[in-house]
Amino acid sequence: IQELLRVMRTIDDRIVHELNTTIPTASFVGKIDASQTCKELYQSLTDAHTSRERIIKNCIAQTSSVVKTLREERDKAQDDVALLKQLRKEQTKV
Repeated sequence: IQELLRVMRTIDDRIVHELNTTIPTASFVGKIDASQTCKELYQSLTDAHTSRERIIKNCIAQTSSVVKTLREERDKAQDDVALLKQLRKEQTKV
């Protein structure tokens, strides 16, 4: 999950770079359709953020499920130190 988020942040960085390099200066104003370029970049950014949000919510749901399962196991075996450590680790993720 963390790797996917890193890749998505890289996408954002590339979009910002693209925006900075494609907005025409005064001398190139007539050669490039800045409005269309901005619309395309905005759509790319929106898509990337929507995808990132979906991944984050999925990660939270999966980790919460694991925490719930570990809590149930802990209730059955309260003396299991390894189980308690794993539960704390998963809770920290959430």
